[in-house]
Amino acid sequence: MAHSAMAQRRSMGKQERRNTLVAYSFLAPNFIGFIIFTMIPVVFSVVLAFLDWGGGAQIKFVGLENFRTIFKDFSFTRSNLGIALKNTVFYTIATVPLTIACSLGLALVLNKAVKGANFFRAVFFFPYVASLVAICVCWNFLLMKTGPVNQFLNAIGFNMTKSWTSSRDLAIWAIIIVSVWRNAGYYMVMYLAGLQGVPNELYEAATMDGANGWQKFTKVTIPMLTPTTFFCTIMMVISCFKIYDVVAIMTQGGPGRATKMLVTYIFELSFGGEGIATSAQYGLASAVSMVLFVIVLTVTFVQFRAEKKWVNYM
Repeated sequence: MAHSAMAQRRSMGKQERRNTLVAYSFLAPNFIGFIIFTMIPVVFSVVLAFLDWGGGAQIKFVGLENFRTIFKDFSFTRSNLGIALKNTVFYTIATVPLTIACSLGLALVLNKAVKGANFFRAVFFFPYVASLVAICVCWNFLLMKTGPVNQFLNAIGFNMTKSWTSSRDLAIWAIIIVSVWRNAGYYMVMYLAGLQGVPNELYEAATMDGANGWQKFTKVTIPMLTPTTFFCTIMMVISCFKIYDVVAIMTQGGPGRATKMLVTYIFELSFGGEGIATSAQYGLASAVSMVLFVIVLTVTFVQFRAEKKWVNYM
């Protein structure tokens, strides 16, 4: 009996180890990819922020010199870092509320059981999965000097005589419009999921209390969508601070430095660009990357603290 029980325990132990190895074998490709393509580059980027390296064999430790260089003569109107930071913050402040408003509005309309709702949900979500290059090329055409957008604005009384992407005042708004148009459908899906989780009993109780449509929206819908709004805001803020692709395709950071963002500035430091030395400056680029990381981390932390206060207030 004792020998049989011991053999059974050994068999169970082997089976458990086999199951564990099988589980790890399924997880291993993801972990290996994460280590090679994410963790190691992030660690190397942190180390590189304290080095002077242009891609050659010579690497020199410079301590905080890279940070002193990028913050030297810092100005929101003159220095590259200051202009990139100002543009990124402005883009974020404008894009996030507009995207929230558009996606929530679309979700409220399409949440109702109306004819063709599923079709329009797919239509509004399509830009998010469509080719970004094609989207930007089409919008560049729409926003040309003689494009449909300017023709419409001129027809209703505005005097539009410039291409949006070649105007210092309008270029960043072109980036904002494209970003909102592209992402609104994605966050609309998030809000649709949130709206379908709001209990009908709350609306029925509000109706019995004499609440009108606006009061139901502000006192029931908005509070119940707080977790969804918080999630969408966090994701959008992080995405906005990392904006690069739309800028690179539509304006290349121009005209001048009107749409230079933090990530485009990092790219220019790494691979050269307008107003930047043609040789690679990976140390300076990594230092700017660390500044971007600290900004995003700080903003995220503030949002988490604000979300807790908002929930307690509601």
